[in-house]
Amino acid sequence: MNEPLSDTDKIRYFQNSFIKVKKEIQKVIIGQERMIDLLLISLFSDGHSIIMGVPGLAKTLLISTAARALSLNYSRIQFTPDLMPSDIIGTEVLQEEKSTFRKEPVFVKGPVFTNILLADEINRSPPKTQSALLQSMQEYAVTIGGKTYELQRPFIVFATQNPIEQEGTYPLPEAQLDRFLMLIKVEYPDYNEEIEIAKSVTSPGNIQISPVIGRSELFEFREILARFPVSEHLIKYAVEIGRLTRPSDKNPIDEVNEFVRWGVGPRAIQHLIITARTGSLLKGKSALEIEDIEEIVQAVLNHRIILNFKAVSRKVTVENIIEIILKEAKKKI
Repeated sequence: MNEPLSDTDKIRYFQNSFIKVKKEIQKVIIGQERMIDLLLISLFSDGHSIIMGVPGLAKTLLISTAARALSLNYSRIQFTPDLMPSDIIGTEVLQEEKSTFRKEPVFVKGPVFTNILLADEINRSPPKTQSALLQSMQEYAVTIGGKTYELQRPFIVFATQNPIEQEGTYPLPEAQLDRFLMLIKVEYPDYNEEIEIAKSVTSPGNIQISPVIGRSELFEFREILARFPVSEHLIKYAVEIGRLTRPSDKNPIDEVNEFVRWGVGPRAIQHLIITARTGSLLKGKSALEIEDIEEIVQAVLNHRIILNFKAVSRKVTVENIIEIILKEAKKKI
C-alpha cells in the first residue's frame, strides 16, 4: 500500500501540475504569460476575476482552454442590454405529465450551472441582470420560485470588460466589484509574440489540449492551501497596505488623502493574502514571503481603489497610488 504523500510532496505535485496546465494553455495562447499566471492563480484560489483588455487578445480562448486543461465544465454568456436574469440562472416552465395530463413547473437550468462561467462584457447589461450573478458568486446557489438550487463546485466567474468602449455600458457597483478576487489586465503582445500570432493562421487548427488535473485535485489543493503558513508580520503588512488605501486624517500619505475617494475593505485584505499564498505555493515555496504579496497586490487592489475627479484630471492612476502605499507600508514592518 502506498504511503500518503506529505504536504511537501503535495506542494511539489501541485507545482508540477501548475506548470503542466500552463504548458497546455501555451499550446494555443502565444505570450501573455502574466495573464495566464494570474488566471491560474484565480482558478487555484477558487476566486472570481475580471479580465480587462481590448477585443482580440484571446481572453475567451484562454478561459476555455484552461477549463479543458483542468477537466472543468465551461459556459459563456454574452451580456447585452436585452439579457434577462432568467437567461443566466434558468427558468421554470410548465411540463405536462403524460399519465395525469397535469401541468407541473419544471426548472430548466441556465448556463450558470457550470464550473467556469465566462461573463463576456458584463457591463453591457443593466444592474438587474448583473445582480443575477451576485447570489451565485457569493453563495454558490440560485433561488427561483422559492426554491434554492446548489451550484456544483468549483464555480468561478470570469467577467470580461472592454476598457475603451464605454458608451451604452452600466459600470459595476463597488459592492459587486469587491466580490472579484482580481482584475487581470491584458496587454498587447510584444513584437516577436505578434509575429508568432500572425504565423499561427497558417498552422493546423487541430491542437489537442490534454486534461492535467480535475475537480478532486483542486479540492485537495485548497485543503493544503488552508494549512500553508503565513507569518504574523506578513499578515500585518497586508493589513497595513489595506488601511493605507483609505483617506483619513490619520493616513500619512498625502497622495491618498488628495486623490482617493474610497479605499479597500477587509475582503480585499483577505483576497490579497489568499492570492499571494496561492502564488507562493505554486512556486514550490514552503511559506509566504513579502515579494509574493508585492507581485499580486496590483491585481487584487486595482479595481477596488476608487479615485476622485482630481486624480483623473491630473492623470494619477491607481497603480501610482499602490506603489506609494507599498513604500509606506514597508516602513511599518
